Amino acid sequence: MTVEHIRKWQVGDVEIVRIVEVNAHENPFTMLSADITPEMALKHDWLVPNFATPDGRMKISFQCFVLRSGKDRVMIDTCIGNDREREYPIFTNMQTTFLDDLKVAGYPRETITKVLCTHLHFDHVGWNTMKVDGKWVPTFPNARYLFGRQEYEHWQMLKETGGYHDFGHLEDSIDPVTDAGLADFIESTMQITDEVSLIPTPGHTPGHVSVLIRSRGQEAIITGDMMHHPIQLAESDRAGNFDMDKEQGVATRKAMFERVADRDVLLIGTHFCDPSSGYVVRDGANWKLKAAG
Repeated sequence: MTVEHIRKWQVGDVEIVRIVEVNAHENPFTMLSADITPEMALKHDWLVPNFATPDGRMKISFQCFVLRSGKDRVMIDTCIGNDREREYPIFTNMQTTFLDDLKVAGYPRETITKVLCTHLHFDHVGWNTMKVDGKWVPTFPNARYLFGRQEYEHWQMLKETGGYHDFGHLEDSIDPVTDAGLADFIESTMQITDEVSLIPTPGHTPGHVSVLIRSRGQEAIITGDMMHHPIQLAESDRAGNFDMDKEQGVATRKAMFERVADRDVLLIGTHFCDPSSGYVVRDGANWKLKAAG
């Protein structure tokens, strides 16, 4: 059980809990952006050791968040999931303690009232379902699953037209939810609870959203894949390899950095390694992350 990877934040009356499924996975930075070299990464010494290795390799985690807001218990994304066939071997046939970790954190799956997917890539929807007696069934039977209408329609279009993605995750992690009648198709500015709302952050995918938490004068933003790594603050003009619209992705990130820079807004990165959060501060023409404990 990965209890040591459970982290909690308090934003006003809202509790935010992080659950890690794959921790501190290492890759070259070129996996994120084609022209970010180790030497370029190491110019930004604040990245080491939390977000980069001493030899300039990227560290990235796969994790999700669960919120307590009023009477609601809200999952923000659902990671990769067990027992899946995926196009990348590291994510295939995983066996993790994800559901046990949720329970230890105080959020058994039966207590979840809403599941919000920031977008529909495989590593954000996996635990939408679980395999029971060889069949995929919704993991959170008492929850409404919130899928962005634009996002869902885009993926359906890709599937119908033979788009460039693997679609296995739609069949095992999305279709069983819609078939069970648990899905609500929402707009990208929806108010999820009194304290939790969505911010449209397109680029990575057309309907991508980030999550804004405001409570008692405090504020936090969960990024989703609006950004994947803090180096994107320091190298803000670099296009992201995984962004469907690369130009829009750059513009969206810069707009977000301008919005939160030098303000008391906690930025929680969906793929940021521990401590997974920090405050954006200006650094010349770019920005950097001041890590938060």
